Amino acid sequence: MKVFINKKIPETGIKMLEEAGLEITVPEKENLSYEEWLNYCKNTDTLVSIGAEFKYDRSFFEACPNVKAIALYSVGFDHVDIKEATQRNIPVGNTPDVLSRATSDVAFLLMQSVARRASYNFRKVKDGSWGAFDPLHALGQELYGKTLGIFGLGRIGYEMAEKSKKAFGMNIIYHNRHHNEEAEQELGAAYVSFEELIKNSDVLSIHANFTPDHKELFNESIFEQMKPDAIFINTARGGFHNQKDLYQALVDQKIWGAGLDVTNPEPMSADDPILELSSVCILPHIGSATIEARNGMARLAAGNIIAFSKNEKMPHCANPDVYSAHSS
Repeated sequence: MKVFINKKIPETGIKMLEEAGLEITVPEKENLSYEEWLNYCKNTDTLVSIGAEFKYDRSFFEACPNVKAIALYSVGFDHVDIKEATQRNIPVGNTPDVLSRATSDVAFLLMQSVARRASYNFRKVKDGSWGAFDPLHALGQELYGKTLGIFGLGRIGYEMAEKSKKAFGMNIIYHNRHHNEEAEQELGAAYVSFEELIKNSDVLSIHANFTPDHKELFNESIFEQMKPDAIFINTARGGFHNQKDLYQALVDQKIWGAGLDVTNPEPMSADDPILELSSVCILPHIGSATIEARNGMARLAAGNIIAFSKNEKMPHCANPDVYSAHSS
């Protein structure tokens, strides 16, 4: 069975695939054009897909009828038409849980960095404008005892909430499709409506799976309802927020600060005016960028492909209904 991997992944995943006797293709070129990528996909049985530059939609599946399975090197699968894949009996694997701690670490880092204006103060040191002590200049804020609102309290959101509770004694509120009983019992988390989440959060952190219904959910009207000293954190998907509206809300002091590991668009422009604001910290989508998490993702992605090659169910599948559809 042929496996196409569009970018290099940690050796642990490659070794697993090789030991399983699979034929692996990894292009030498770092960044493939759409046409180059599509040509590789047309000539393979399975894919290990890194990044979300290209979409797996109906036109892709029609152009690549040989593709029988896709293993994503990510938790999110918003760049895949899951319904279309299921109808074509194509399982789509992902890599849940293994990067929960790493991604929540970045959300926790951003929250503190924004609260203490870390990026702004680092620039002052770097460009030589440290200056004399000023008791009133660019003050930050403390997080102790404040309210953390989580939009999407799954595994990553739980890790973020737990860190914030233990470090700063923060009160946890959340909005989900379903109640998270573990968070309620262990962290004292309170389920609230979306409106209550927006109005009552001192820090609002997004950890939900992105769907088309969520496109720019956090926009001008939402930012206007938040506390004027609130911090907005997004480590999920850039599509959750309207970045121009976020910038304007910060300039107009509708909210206090923002920490982003994902942007809209992504990658964002280096001359985006939001980068000049003192209470903003932006990172280049590094949520899973640890040795441990990336190795774990490689193992899960390889494991999904290996299971498929043995006619077994993928251990981590974003569309498990494909198996019932296939068996019927």
